[in-house]
Amino acid sequence: MRKKFIIFLILLAVIAGLVGFWNWKSNSYSKEILKLEILGPESIDLTEEFNYVVKYKNNGNIRLEEPKLIFEYPEHSLLEEGKSLRQEIGAEELGDAIYPGEEKTISFKARLIGKEGETLIARAELTYRPKNLKARYESSTTFTTVIKSVPLTFEFDLPSKIESGKDLKFRLNYFSNTDYPLLNLKVTAEYPSGFEFVESNPPSLEKVEWKLPPLNRAEGGRIEISGKIRGEVREQKLFKAKLGIWQEGEFILLKEITKGVEIIQPALWVFQQINGSPKYLVDPGDQLHYEIFFKNVGAETLFDLSLMTTLIGDIFDFQTLKAPEGDFTLGDNSIVWDWKRVRALQFIEPGEEGKVEFWIKLKKDWEIPSLEGKTEIKNQVYLSQVKEEFSNKVNSKLEISQKGFFQDEIFGNSGPIPPKVGEATTYTIIWLAKNYYNEVKNVKVKAFLPQNVKLTGKIFPEEAIEKFTFDSQSREIVWNVGDLKVGNGVLNPAPNISFQVEFTPDETQRRSIPDLISEAKISGEDSWTGEDIEAINPSINTTLPDDETITEEMGRVQ
Repeated sequence: MRKKFIIFLILLAVIAGLVGFWNWKSNSYSKEILKLEILGPESIDLTEEFNYVVKYKNNGNIRLEEPKLIFEYPEHSLLEEGKSLRQEIGAEELGDAIYPGEEKTISFKARLIGKEGETLIARAELTYRPKNLKARYESSTTFTTVIKSVPLTFEFDLPSKIESGKDLKFRLNYFSNTDYPLLNLKVTAEYPSGFEFVESNPPSLEKVEWKLPPLNRAEGGRIEISGKIRGEVREQKLFKAKLGIWQEGEFILLKEITKGVEIIQPALWVFQQINGSPKYLVDPGDQLHYEIFFKNVGAETLFDLSLMTTLIGDIFDFQTLKAPEGDFTLGDNSIVWDWKRVRALQFIEPGEEGKVEFWIKLKKDWEIPSLEGKTEIKNQVYLSQVKEEFSNKVNSKLEISQKGFFQDEIFGNSGPIPPKVGEATTYTIIWLAKNYYNEVKNVKVKAFLPQNVKLTGKIFPEEAIEKFTFDSQSREIVWNVGDLKVGNGVLNPAPNISFQVEFTPDETQRRSIPDLISEAKISGEDSWTGEDIEAINPSINTTLPDDETITEEMGRVQ
């Protein structure tokens, strides 16, 4: 009896185990049953638009409830404004459950940035709860994309050899051929020891950083850096620069370049002056006397040299050029001095110096090239392996137009014409100010009223009254024009003022043609050159040359 009872207990335990195993198996779940993957291109060009496709499938026979998908873009992604790198998609889009055998895809549009060869990783994570289970499961995956090419040009325009202590001007050129606008671009530079930064165009931040404007396809620009470099002969210097995008406080590198420069032993030194000054400030219409000096600073005698200078720009009046020992070529605007004609170029011993010279005038007027101003003349000098570029700032040109009228529609003048002794006649004086090539500050126009001429107090426009003064003792009129931009009065209407004067001739002026106002002088400070510049317009008498209704005899006092 006892033996039967023991067998019964054993059978009962086995049955309970089998039931428990069946229940465990029916309620167990493996997350491998849900297949999750990201599909996309393995390599792309910079900013190329493509889609990440997140694909999932329930390969089991259990319903997966409360699904939630999280997709994370790579860190270096260009997204629409307001869109986050982390995208969460819940049951409202995925559905309340993923049924057995169900397959679904979701797309995420993307553009990636980074340097060539950089790998960028996208991540996806899907969480859910199998039916009849309280625990939530998670499936995750990643996808790697390589930036195969960066269609940006970024390069140094920098000589490979240079003399120690010499002025160095080099450029960083950039150009985009990507089909998507690049914003928030920044360039940084790293200089070698011995390099002294002087200036750059455009201006830099802390001498090593530049913010670039938006760059569209087929657009580019340059950064020009000027400085001096010093070092030992045959010493090599390394310049570095980076181009990237500033995104959420991080600099994302797109291009990195380096260029080596070797310090060489100087053999020739070239120096230039205009009208006796190396920094001569030029005025429109100036006669310029160029002297180009050269010196052998090496250890060996130099033989049979030729020197060439090229004049750059349309400001020069090439019809006035005189170069007695040089040959001028119109077209490339170059003058060449050959050793066969210039004795100083036949041979130059160490320490010896020579020069060539020429004369040329600047045009008095030329087309305004840019509203930025900063006008200058340039020329390049080539002597053996030496190349130098010289530039001189050019002053702007001010003009004041002074006109007088009896017949006008501004004030309506009165009095006898011709003017009569003891009787008053009124006239209108008009001033128009013009500025051409650079911005000019603190512009003023001045003139004097003769005896027997006075102001009536009528001024047009009325708002100009605040800028108009008259000193009764010195009889000087001053119009404070203010600052004039490039092309004011040339490319747009000229600043102007009109005022009325009254003339009462006395007996001593009978049969004469008196002045109504002296010559007018306009003056101001050129913001580019720092020079004070001025111009003069002739005085106006009672014959009123600009008033077609007045003849010379009608201007003679009766």
